[in-house]
Amino acid sequence: MRVLLIQPRQPGRKGCRAGLRALSVAEPLGLEMVAGALLGDHEVRIADLLDPGSLERELRSFQPEACGISCSFTVDTEQTINIAEVLRSSSASPFVFVGGHHAALNPTDFARPAIDAVVLGEGEGVVPEMIEAISDGLPALLHVPGLALNTHVGQTLTGSRQLLENLNELPLPVRSLSAPWRRRYHLGFRGPVASLETARGCPYRCRFCSVWQFYRGRYRAKAAERVVEEIEAIDESHVLVTDDNFLANPSRAEAIAYLLRARKIRKRFVIQARTDSIARHPELISLWRTAGLGSVFVGLEKIDEAGLESVQKANTVESNEAALRVLSRAGVSATASFIVDPGFDRSDFQRLRDYVRRWRLRGASFTVLTPLPGTGLFHELRSSLTTRDPELFDLQHAVLPMKLDPRVFYQEFSSLYASVYSLRNMLSIDNLWHLLAGLRRSRVPTARLLLQTRSAIKYLTDPDEYLAAHQPVVAGPDLRQP
Repeated sequence: MRVLLIQPRQPGRKGCRAGLRALSVAEPLGLEMVAGALLGDHEVRIADLLDPGSLERELRSFQPEACGISCSFTVDTEQTINIAEVLRSSSASPFVFVGGHHAALNPTDFARPAIDAVVLGEGEGVVPEMIEAISDGLPALLHVPGLALNTHVGQTLTGSRQLLENLNELPLPVRSLSAPWRRRYHLGFRGPVASLETARGCPYRCRFCSVWQFYRGRYRAKAAERVVEEIEAIDESHVLVTDDNFLANPSRAEAIAYLLRARKIRKRFVIQARTDSIARHPELISLWRTAGLGSVFVGLEKIDEAGLESVQKANTVESNEAALRVLSRAGVSATASFIVDPGFDRSDFQRLRDYVRRWRLRGASFTVLTPLPGTGLFHELRSSLTTRDPELFDLQHAVLPMKLDPRVFYQEFSSLYASVYSLRNMLSIDNLWHLLAGLRRSRVPTARLLLQTRSAIKYLTDPDEYLAAHQPVVAGPDLRQP
C-alpha cells in the first residue's frame, strides 16, 4: 500500500507566527521511525510542510492510499484537521489517520468525518497492523488494539495496546525520506541538526508534562551499542538527543560516550537532562564533553522550593544551581527553561529577571504555565480556562486568568526575553562560532537563519504580538469539555 506520512508546520496567525518555533526546526523523527516499521511491505513517503506545496505534489504524484498526520502538540490541532479535510476532498481520498502525543491523549479532538482513525499507542506497533487491516474494512480494524475509529455511530476504541518491550528491535529511522528538507532542520545557529531518540518515557510525574502520561509512567532505553549504531547512520554533524533525561541511566550514558570515543565518531551533541542527574554525576558531563557534548537543556522551571513543589518537579533549587556550576566548570552551555505563572505580579517577574541575570543564563527560555490537554494540570484547571483556542496552547500565551492586566503581563513576559534574546546575546561568541562554521561548510542556509532569528526576537520581545493572538478567538475543539 502507498502510505504518505505528513508533518504539519504551524504557520500561525498574527501573534503566533514566530517565537521559539522560528529559532528551531526539528526533523520529523516520529514519522521517520514509523516509516521504518512500514518499509519493506509498503511504499512510504514523507511530506514535511516546511514546503507548503509538498502535500499537493505528493497527492498528485504518489496517489497515496493511506495518509498519516503527526499531531504531537496541541497547537497543531486545527492544522491537522484542515490537512485531513484536504486529503478527504482530494481525488485520492485516502484512509486518513492521526497520531502523536496530543492525538493519542485527546482522540475526541479528532472525531471528525475527514479522519478515519486516531493512533493511541506507539506508531511502530499500531500503524503496520492498521495498514494491513484497511483493505478488509471496519471489522478487521476493530481487531487492531490501540485505535480510536471514527464510525457512523461515533468514536469506537479498539482496546489498550501494550507498550513495545524492546526498543532495540525497532528499525532505524528512515532519514532519507526527509532528504529535501534536511538542511533546514536547525537549533538556533546550529545546523543542520539531526534528532536522535535513545529512550522513551520518564519515571517522574510533573503536573505540566504529558510525555509520562503517553508512556504510562514507564522508562525504556535502547542499549548503548544500538544508540551508537543510530549515531553512525547520521550524516549531520549536530545531533539533538530528544530523551527527556538522557542521564537517567548513568552507566548507559557512560558506555555510549566511551563507544563514541573508541570509534572516533565526531559529532556535536545537545541533550536534555534533569539537574539532579547532572549534580549527582558531574563526571558524566566531563566525559561527555570529550565525546562532543556542547549544550544541555535543563528544566529549572522555578527559582524557589515552593514553586518546584507546585509543579511536582521532585527536584530542588540546590540541585538546579549545582548543575549550573557543573556545566559551567565543564565548559558546556546550559539552556535553562522557566515556567511563568499567569498569577505572577510585577515583583515575581523582577525576581525571575534578577535570577537569570545573576546566573548569566544567556540561553534561558520562558513558558507560560499551560494546562496541556492530557496532563493532570489540565484536568484540575479545565473549568478555569479562559479560551478554547488550540493555537494559544503554545506555552507562550496565558490560557488561565492573569493576575495582571493582560497588556502589563505580556510587557513583563516579553521583557524576560528582551533581557536574554537581544541581538547582542544572539550574536555571542558561541553563536557566531556555529554560524561561521556553517558558512565554512556551506551547508547552513545562513540568510534564512538570520531572518528567522530576527523575526523570532521581534516577536518574543513585543507585547503587542502576544496580545494580537487573543484577537479574535477562532473556533476550534472545545478544550474545556471532558
